[in-house]
Amino acid sequence: MNNTQSFFTIQFALLCLSGFLFFGSFNMMIPELPSYLENMGGGEYKGLIIALFTVTAGLSRPFSGKLADKVGRIPVMVVGALVSGIAALLYPFVTGIIGFFALRFFHGFSTGFKPTGTSAYVADIVPAARRGEAMGIVGFFSSLGMAAGPAIGSFIAANMGLNTMFYSSSAFAIFSVLILIGMKESLQNKEKLSASHFYIKPKEIFEPNVISPSLMMMLSVFSFGGILTIIPDMSDHLGLPNRGLFFTFFTIASLLVRIVAGKASDKYGRIPVLKVGSLILLTAMLLLANTHSQMMFVISGAVFGLGVGICSPTIFAWTIDLSDESHRGRGIATMYIALEIGIGMGAFLSGWIYDNELKNIPLVFYISAATVLFGLIYLYSKPVKKLAEASKVD
Repeated sequence: MNNTQSFFTIQFALLCLSGFLFFGSFNMMIPELPSYLENMGGGEYKGLIIALFTVTAGLSRPFSGKLADKVGRIPVMVVGALVSGIAALLYPFVTGIIGFFALRFFHGFSTGFKPTGTSAYVADIVPAARRGEAMGIVGFFSSLGMAAGPAIGSFIAANMGLNTMFYSSSAFAIFSVLILIGMKESLQNKEKLSASHFYIKPKEIFEPNVISPSLMMMLSVFSFGGILTIIPDMSDHLGLPNRGLFFTFFTIASLLVRIVAGKASDKYGRIPVLKVGSLILLTAMLLLANTHSQMMFVISGAVFGLGVGICSPTIFAWTIDLSDESHRGRGIATMYIALEIGIGMGAFLSGWIYDNELKNIPLVFYISAATVLFGLIYLYSKPVKKLAEASKVD
């Protein structure tokens, strides 16, 4: 593909719109789920809200990666968005803790499929030298959905009730499916779906070429798992009426920097840009560990958003750079497995350490800061330096 060729096509625009709706769908309910679970009598299990969701997503990645490489990118995306729509419809009918977590387990399949297909689709239609820029734009719209989702969800829940919020979440996901159905498949030489596609060999689970970006993804999103678990309660403690406000500031900051960061990684390399992003993430965690006011709280959210906005498109582009062209789905799935492990571990450990005690919150963020610091140190190691040339695109 010509590196000067424009990728701003109708197909790319539809992909971005679908991503906005999908991420808006399942993020819409995030700020309300901790109190929803607490009302069921399961307040001590808040860490599992995100952790269990990511377990399913991680388990499904090898399947979504293989199916994306064999059957097509669009079918994989459709399955993910459809699961999100169905799951959201079922929340109003769940009344017990076991049923709630069973539904969260099912809901996790959505993020196990949709983002994998999306990233592989982008890799197919975008010139190599503009991958960072393209992932920045796709991430911009996904983050816009992540920003709008919590704010809209909390508003609907407060004014129209939780059930209306769940139905609205489902509507977002269904519209995402309708958009995907109208798009053109980008995979060449597709295969007809068969039972063999669901048999995963050990070598199909993990793509060794992408170990470095995958490790960086895991270390950088550990903090996000903690934030998803702790921030709603922290918002209540600081007297904020909307539990989605932190996520709004976080995502606005992320939006402002994603496209620029993606283009910078195309020009200067993935690793130098990742070092900057990791340093900003480290700063955000230290700020949150010492936050005692609403102003510092939202500033911390904005700083965290800047770090995520720099790291995320860069890691995605780096993963595509290092993936074998015939196994892009597998490479991307490997990176996403690392993402789910990072978020899941962050959520579970944060919930366990927090234990509904506000005095434990600083420790949660200091531990998150330590994981980011480890990633920053890794970026200066010899194994990563050897991959620097592989990260450059012409």
